[in-house]
Amino acid sequence: MRFLRRWINKVRGARPLFGRSIAAGRSRFLAGTFEDSGGAAPLGRSPRRELEYRLYLPSGSSPSDSLPLIVMLHGCKQDPVGFAEGTRMNALADDGRCAVLYPAQSARSNPLRCWNWFEPDSLAGRGEAALIARLIAQITRRRPIDPRRVYVVGMSADGAMACVLAVCHSRLIAACAIHSGVPYGAARSAAQALAAMRSGTPPASPQQDRQPAREAGESNLMVPTLVIHGDRDATVNPINADQIIELLAMRAESIHPTAGVVRDGERRVESGGRIYRQQDYLQGGRMVLRKVMVEGLGHAWSGGDPRHEFNDAHGPDASRLILDFVLRYELAAAPAIPTSLKWCALRPI
Repeated sequence: MRFLRRWINKVRGARPLFGRSIAAGRSRFLAGTFEDSGGAAPLGRSPRRELEYRLYLPSGSSPSDSLPLIVMLHGCKQDPVGFAEGTRMNALADDGRCAVLYPAQSARSNPLRCWNWFEPDSLAGRGEAALIARLIAQITRRRPIDPRRVYVVGMSADGAMACVLAVCHSRLIAACAIHSGVPYGAARSAAQALAAMRSGTPPASPQQDRQPAREAGESNLMVPTLVIHGDRDATVNPINADQIIELLAMRAESIHPTAGVVRDGERRVESGGRIYRQQDYLQGGRMVLRKVMVEGLGHAWSGGDPRHEFNDAHGPDASRLILDFVLRYELAAAPAIPTSLKWCALRPI
């Protein structure tokens, strides 16, 4: 009976998503659980795994909408609610009429709640990367989301997971943003991940780690990417920002060998009491990469709410820079979304 009551409460909690509260024009910040059984598991063990998340729907949303979706991957020692409040992404998304998805890493999967981006399975597009991708596909198929306008954003070490998704599941992602992150393939263990964060990636590693992405069958799409980093970051060495750009530029040129990636002129911009240097990278006249280096910023979300850890109140406003960048892109065609996915229960909070 206890299980039955819990199930009924979940179903009841999901109803307001398309009910009177949305029709009345109020925004909703919903909590949900994605029950996944699509991944592989060792012999004798169930592949089923649950992934909790939060979904923000802007005011005035209705079932007939076709909203952009911003997927926000929190950093270590963070959770979706604190990440949403610290970045203030929901307020900006409400103004820009975007939905925002916050997958939640559990302490069971990683004691620090970091996404395990460095595991070989994730680097090959499986593991946690596939779990997040299936959650995105589920939300896109079940909710009023435009599948051509799905964007992934990552903070800190978990910016690397955003990069993994952009490389290995590029058919789902129209654009990517990485704040204070590390490159795809920078590590294959927790110890290597810490070393990469402190000192950058050994020069040979990016080339060696391109093969898993090819095996994932996604290497024919280049996802435009924004990289933001503070030049005073003592937790994730700023050299990682350069290495992300270098790796993704090589990737873009391998996908389109006849068109090189060239740097545009650097801009220096004052915003919120700080200067940032913006460098764009073009391929065939189209911007594929942008690097923003914020002078004086440590390991924190630029322009965030300082009441939450890893947020700096001074500008520039990283959330606004991210939305300004990603929303200019969309996929040429809607990706094929699997239909064999379970319905995920939502409840308002």
